[in-house]
Amino acid sequence: MYCNVFDSFDKSQGIWKYLKMSTQMTAQKKTVLIVYAHQSLGSFNQAARDVAVNVLEEQGYRVVVSDLYAMNFRAAATREDILGDLKNPDLFQYGDETMHAWMEGRLSEDIVEEQRKVQEAELIIFQFPLYWFSVPAIMKGWMDRVLSQGFAFSMEKMYNNGIFKDKKAMLAFSTGASKTMFQPDGINGDINVTLWPLQNGTLHFCGFQVLAPQIFWGPAHCPAPVRTSMLDGWRDRLQGLSAERPLTFAPCELFDLSFPGGFMLRPDAREELNSRPHGLTTGHHLGKPLPPDNQTEAPPQSGAGGGPSASRPTNFTSR
Repeated sequence: MYCNVFDSFDKSQGIWKYLKMSTQMTAQKKTVLIVYAHQSLGSFNQAARDVAVNVLEEQGYRVVVSDLYAMNFRAAATREDILGDLKNPDLFQYGDETMHAWMEGRLSEDIVEEQRKVQEAELIIFQFPLYWFSVPAIMKGWMDRVLSQGFAFSMEKMYNNGIFKDKKAMLAFSTGASKTMFQPDGINGDINVTLWPLQNGTLHFCGFQVLAPQIFWGPAHCPAPVRTSMLDGWRDRLQGLSAERPLTFAPCELFDLSFPGGFMLRPDAREELNSRPHGLTTGHHLGKPLPPDNQTEAPPQSGAGGGPSASRPTNFTSR
């Protein structure tokens, strides 16, 4: 989906003008968007969603829910997402065409509506059951279509310098497996590795500050009191969610952000990182042991010890 990006688009025109006006109308009340994907009424995921809605509304938030199955949200990224003529009718390239369509206000109505919700929200919670170590197809389609190039990212605006760097996002999901199955020595492997593509490659790539995920381990295999306890834990966490520190990621400043430089780690950064016992992040392991819980737990406060951010918070972590 990558292509050349035109960041010089006048945001006083077109879709940005519409989104800005819409955002100003709701600016007085902070907004949380819950992107929800489950087919069944009465599911555990629905219960978790309802807990979030209730607690956040009690705190004064405006909570918007995109119930993807109820909306019959279209997952496929196709030509139908672009209104009007294509820039290159001879070779349809989705990323190119949707970027131009976004700039010119020619994206389909369902995408524009979801982008408006994203623009208004200061926090996005993705609530879903884990499917094949990832999100359900309908939610993947939401990410593919709504987080379009230009609106959500560009090669100049990504990761900690990303478009949504002032917004937060998090995953809240149920698994079919137990927690032990997702440990480094479990049959499914380390959950931190599982979460890296979603949390770093999608959310943080768009600039979001990513909060630690809320994982509900195997609720279908738990007795009712355990499921209730899971929901109570989520309710308690939501009370202080706004004060939580985000997960840490490798900041762009550590890399040579040029095609000649290959977007590779700078030599001086690599030299300093060589003395560390662990890799920088789950993905940037540098051939070393992975930093423990890099994708599941936020680091302690600077100076509290233990986390990779304690010694060099400004140079070697990105939030």
